[in-house]
Amino acid sequence: MDELYDVIVVGAGPAGLSAAIYAARAKFKVLVLEKEKMGGQITITSEIVNYPGIETIDGSALTEKMRKQAESFGAEFKMARAIDMDLSHDIRVIKTDKGDLKTLGIVLALGANPRSLGFKGEQEYKGRGVAYCATCDGEFFTGMDVFVIGGGYAAAEEAVFLTKYAKKVTIIVREDDFTCAASVADKAREHEKVEIHFHTEILEAAGDSVLRTARFRDNKSGKEWQYEAEPGSTFGIFVFAGYVPDTDWVKGKVSLNDKGYLITDQNQMTDVSGVYAAGDVCVKNLRQVVTAVSDGAVAATSLEKYVAQMWEKLGIAKRETVSKKESKTEASMEADGESEAFITPEMRAQLKELFGKFSSKITVKALLDKSPLASQMEGFLNELSGISDHVECLVSRESDQTAPSETLPALCVLRADGTESGIRFYGIPGGHEFNSFVIGLYNAAGPGQAITKEEEERIENIKKPIDIKVAVSLSCTMCPTTVMSAGRIAAENKMVKAWTYDLALYPELKERYQIMSVPCMIINQKRVEFGKKSVEDLLNILETI
Repeated sequence: MDELYDVIVVGAGPAGLSAAIYAARAKFKVLVLEKEKMGGQITITSEIVNYPGIETIDGSALTEKMRKQAESFGAEFKMARAIDMDLSHDIRVIKTDKGDLKTLGIVLALGANPRSLGFKGEQEYKGRGVAYCATCDGEFFTGMDVFVIGGGYAAAEEAVFLTKYAKKVTIIVREDDFTCAASVADKAREHEKVEIHFHTEILEAAGDSVLRTARFRDNKSGKEWQYEAEPGSTFGIFVFAGYVPDTDWVKGKVSLNDKGYLITDQNQMTDVSGVYAAGDVCVKNLRQVVTAVSDGAVAATSLEKYVAQMWEKLGIAKRETVSKKESKTEASMEADGESEAFITPEMRAQLKELFGKFSSKITVKALLDKSPLASQMEGFLNELSGISDHVECLVSRESDQTAPSETLPALCVLRADGTESGIRFYGIPGGHEFNSFVIGLYNAAGPGQAITKEEEERIENIKKPIDIKVAVSLSCTMCPTTVMSAGRIAAENKMVKAWTYDLALYPELKERYQIMSVPCMIINQKRVEFGKKSVEDLLNILETI
C-alpha cells in the first residue's frame, strides 16, 4: 500500500497544482506528475494582472507559490511523462516513461501546446524567425520589425511585451476585432509602436537562412500585400493562434470532443468514475488561470467521496500524510532553484539534501581567463563550494591551461576519476538554467534522471563522437529540458559532449548559426535543431547522424 497513491495529478500547471493543494490538504497521498516544467504554459507569461487578490505577478512566480503550498500539505512531485493509463481495475495504473504508478483516483490537468497555423514557410523558419514564445525569444529581435499573428489574449498581451525589443510590432488579426477583453486589447491599440491589421491573414514567410519577406492578404478586399526586410536584415513572426489539447495519449480511455478536449460534468468528472479533468484541457468557455484553479479545486473535492469509497471497498486503512515543509523532492529542488541570487541559504539546504543522494563524488572545475565573466563564475563556484563532500570545486587559471585555445571561461563537470563527464556550462547557470546545471551534476554523479532500459541501450550504442552545443537564454522556460536531455546522454556515453552556452554572452554563435530562437542545438558543428527535446527526441536525431 505504500506504493499506492490516493490521487495522481497529471500536469503541474495552475489546475493541477490547485487539485494537489485541495487533495493533499484533505490528507490524501498525492503525487503530481509533470513532463517538462513545473507551472505549465503560464510560466511564459510575463505579467498576470487579473488574478483576484494579486495586483500583478508573473506566471512563474504565481505557480511557484502554488507548488510550495501543495508541497506544504504533503503533495509529492515527480518529473515524468505519462504515456498510457490502465483503468480496467479499481486500482488504476498510470504508465510513464519512468515506470508504472498505482492510484485510486486521477486528475488529468494536461494543458495544451501552442498551435501551428500551417502557412507556407512556418515549419521551415521555426527558430530562424518564426517563434511561439515572446519571453523566450523576444530579445533576439531587438531593433527589428516583428509581426504577431493572432487576435486573442496572448497575441494582444505579447505584442505589447515585444515592444520592449522590436522597432515596430504589427498584429495580424483574421477577425474584424480582437477576441479578448477590451482592457487587454486597448493596451495594444494605444501603443505607439503597435500597428494592427484586422480581417487579415498571413499566407507565406520566405527568405534564405533567415526570414526576408512575408506575404499577407486582406480577406475583405482580397488584396495581397508583402513585407520585405531592409537589405541585410531580418524580422520576426510570433504565432499566438491558441493551443492544441495534449490528449493524444488518452484517446480511447476517456471521452473527448471533436477538437480533442476532455468532456466533463459539473463536478469535473469524465465518463470514467474516479477520473477527473481540470484546466485548459477541458471543454469550457473561458480558459484563464482563475478558471483553471477553480477546476482543480472542484475536481479534487469531488474525488474525496470516490477515494473514501475505494478505501472501504478495498479494505484500505486511512493513511496519515506528513507535511513536507522541511522535506523537498528532487522536482521541488529544481523549481526552488530559480532565484536572482547565485545560491540562497534555502537553496543551499536543498542542494545539500540532493548532493547527499549522489552515487559518487564529482568535481566542478572552472576554467578561467581574466574576463569579468570569469570573476562572476569564480564567485558562483565559491558559493557552491562546501555544501557537500560529494561535490568538490576547483579553479584553473588561464596560465594553467594545457589547451589555451579552448573557449574560456567554462564550468566543467568531472567524474570521480577526474575525467570530463562531457557536461560543460559556458556562462553562469542562473535563472531557469540553475535547474539544469544541478541536474547535470546529478546525472554525472549518478544515479541520474531515470531513463528507460531502451533509452539506456540506445545511448550505449552511440559509437562515434557527438559534439552537442546547446544555445539557451536564461529566461527561457523550454531550454532546461533540452539541456538536461543532452547532459543525460553525455553522462552515460563518453563519446558525447553536451556543452551549454548562454547565447547572450556568445553573439558570434548566434550569428554563425543564424539563431533566432532557443533552445537551439548545434550537433557536430553542422546540424541545427530548434525546440524542446526529451532524451527520446534527441536520440531520434542522433541516430540519423
